Amino acid sequence: MQPEYILTLSCLDQRGIVHRVSGFLAEHGCNIIDSAQFGDPESRLFFMRVHFALEDAGISDSALRAGFAALCDAMQMTGQLHDARVKPRVMLMVSKIGHCLNDLLFRYKSGLLPVEIPAIVSNHMDFYQLAASYNIPFHHLPLAAGASEEAKLAQEARILDLIGTHQVDLVVLARYMQILSPGLCAALKGRAINIHHSFLPSFKGARPYAQAHLRGVKLIGATAHFVTGDLDEGPIIEQDVERVDHAMSAETLAAIGRDVECVVLARAVKWFVEHRVLQNGDKTVVF
Repeated sequence: MQPEYILTLSCLDQRGIVHRVSGFLAEHGCNIIDSAQFGDPESRLFFMRVHFALEDAGISDSALRAGFAALCDAMQMTGQLHDARVKPRVMLMVSKIGHCLNDLLFRYKSGLLPVEIPAIVSNHMDFYQLAASYNIPFHHLPLAAGASEEAKLAQEARILDLIGTHQVDLVVLARYMQILSPGLCAALKGRAINIHHSFLPSFKGARPYAQAHLRGVKLIGATAHFVTGDLDEGPIIEQDVERVDHAMSAETLAAIGRDVECVVLARAVKWFVEHRVLQNGDKTVVF
């Protein structure tokens, strides 16, 4: 089979970008399968994603990558070239609420999510049996309530060790209920995704669905975003909502919310591992 690649790039918008990229691919024996691009008039940045096949057996992977690096240098582009056959490695983190973890594992096992999952990390033991049922190593890294800063940093150092050992491409906080330190957020910049309900900032803290029920909300939803040092304020990747009404209990709202969270997080993870998400300052471009 012909090798396939996914090319992503961003740069200052300028005349001829698509022409230069498509010309480079044609010169290197490549056939474009699909392509998408976007020029942002506000940031004046241009974004592009190209899925292509290398049809010329005489062109090596190293030659293709060297040529693309030279093109990026010539046009002052930030670009990446991904082997489409390689499944990104994703580490899942969870605490005591397991619906998102369970959903992602099912999608992974069913082939709906093109990833490898080398590790599941939790500060509790609740889901070690679930991890074992998928034959995925489970790492219990406890962190006591009110733990000192030293203990928290020591636990996070073990998380970073696992990320390095398993060559993790993406960390997914599948309802991991610990605030990451600024240092860990910085280390994971652009490769960690979190999920939360979309009531923020209206209903923060404990029992948000009960708070929402008391206020008679008519829409509930979820937001998946990149993790940053600003809690729950990273660049948004995906959101969705469901209508609710006065006849629903707080428990029903929570159940609907769990379903929305699963779908939104799964979409965000899938789009990331398919190299469809490009950061544009505090926003994202999703092709």
